[in-house]
Amino acid sequence: MYSETSPDTQLQQARRRAGMKLGWYLHASAYLCVNLGLMALALSQGRHWAIYPALGWGLGLLMHGLVVWLASPASPLWQRLVARELRALQESGPEQRR
Repeated sequence: MYSETSPDTQLQQARRRAGMKLGWYLHASAYLCVNLGLMALALSQGRHWAIYPALGWGLGLLMHGLVVWLASPASPLWQRLVARELRALQESGPEQRR
């Protein structure tokens, strides 16, 4: 797997990953608190309108999660794909790299 060996670079990467994950956790916590409150308000009035903001914001939370957990350069999936491509380039030889 591709990784930088410098301790400073590793610390910088670890801080970036932790910051991205913490940001998602905070986003998810705000989503839950606000939408539970909206749901309680809507149900106390006998209505079901709170589902619409929950669905809209949920889509945004899902996209945020996909970026943090799957698509960012700090994600394990991204690193596995980079490592696979690097191995393929190394195995293919110099004539295949152009």
